[in-house]
Amino acid sequence: MGKLFILFALLPIAEIALLINVGEQIGGWNTVGIVILTAAVGAYLVRQQGMATLFQAQTKMRAGQMPGQEMAEGLLLVIAGVLLVTPGFITDAFGFILTLPITRPLIAKVLLSKMQVNMVNGMHGQQSGFHAQYQSTQSPPQSSQEGDVIEGEFVEKGPKNHLNKH
Repeated sequence: MGKLFILFALLPIAEIALLINVGEQIGGWNTVGIVILTAAVGAYLVRQQGMATLFQAQTKMRAGQMPGQEMAEGLLLVIAGVLLVTPGFITDAFGFILTLPITRPLIAKVLLSKMQVNMVNGMHGQQSGFHAQYQSTQSPPQSSQEGDVIEGEFVEKGPKNHLNKH
């Protein structure tokens, strides 16, 4: 709750205060111009980096590898895009940090490592839908006058091995 409060209440207040302060120093229209310029440059960088990340992901998929790093970087680029088009200098700074090809891969690696730890901890000792494996054995489809009816059996593989019908 505290992080969300900071994000939705304190960050906009800090952005407004900073915009007012900068506006007093360099003028209101100059401040607006800088905000528009950073949004335009940010949109260009997000598009450029997004295309490069997409190309890397496609290359990995063609090689039969999972593009996890690239997926995380793509998510960071979406967040960066939102931050960069949001008026303000603080959000622009965070947006540019997420956009830069030097910092984004590092942040993505940290994100992926935390997600893997959380997934392992969250599922440790629990049987979930992700761990349950099903093997389908179906008989050939049988037609009726009301439509196609497909009958089959499945076997749930896991700690309890039993046969369920229908």
